[in-house]
Amino acid sequence: MDLALLRTFVTVHRAGSFTRAAALLGLSQPAVTGQIRTLERQLGRPLFLRQARGVTPTTIGDELAHRAAPHLDALLEIAEAELDGESAVRTVHLTGPPEFTALRALPALTPLTGQGLALRTSFGTAEESLDGLAAGRHDIAITTARPRGGLLSATALCDEEHVLVAAPRWAAHLGPEELREGHVVLEQLPVVEVHETLPLVSRYWHSVFESRPAASGAVIAPDLRAVLEATAAGAGLAVLPRYLCEEALAQGRLVALLEPAVPPLRTYFLVVRTGTLAHPHVARAHECLLRAAAGW
Repeated sequence: MDLALLRTFVTVHRAGSFTRAAALLGLSQPAVTGQIRTLERQLGRPLFLRQARGVTPTTIGDELAHRAAPHLDALLEIAEAELDGESAVRTVHLTGPPEFTALRALPALTPLTGQGLALRTSFGTAEESLDGLAAGRHDIAITTARPRGGLLSATALCDEEHVLVAAPRWAAHLGPEELREGHVVLEQLPVVEVHETLPLVSRYWHSVFESRPAASGAVIAPDLRAVLEATAAGAGLAVLPRYLCEEALAQGRLVALLEPAVPPLRTYFLVVRTGTLAHPHVARAHECLLRAAAGW
């Protein structure tokens, strides 16, 4: 059986779409469709059911994928290992949120640049990062959303604690009772956020106060580092990851308005296309991030 046909088949099985598989393989959609039809003729069985959106594997298709995919990944690993021996530098394309990628991921991966690895980084929302990863533009994505389907594989990376903060001069106007009542805080303080929908403040209020905030943003900046600086300058209250505002809290530039017994958490995931950890350079970066996250 032609290994190229099997590779195309496994890619379609993981992608759930001829169109997406074609993009990942660098082929035209008619070429992918033709290869699948050839394989189906050779086997005498249909491998996929065509639907309005993508394809669904038949029982035979699922069985073939589960048997063939590990062997194809192993062959790819051998080929990539040989290539690593011939090439001085391999490149990993990483995507994720700007703050976490800049302050956590890149410092963790930097030592690999002295070991024959090059890094290329882009920033984006969870949806943008996962779409780019699925399309083959990235090797690894860091997101706060766990992807569905068989094309992408996710591993929990770390949890991020969120803290309600403000500049000291604002905190001085609030008494203990007011700090226990979330809506009173919002009535007295403007809000600094990354988006008009107040995603971080809303999530915090839902988790801690079991209510929705009745407020609008006074300052909107699509980068948490900008939110931190505006908040420290006195623009209002904000919800920030503890790792990001820890230094400002220690310096007294920010004050934590509340310390709930169970702080709100957000989980980050390390996401790759299924099977690409067979690439040694991708596997090295993936493992390096997982090791570093144990101390975050």
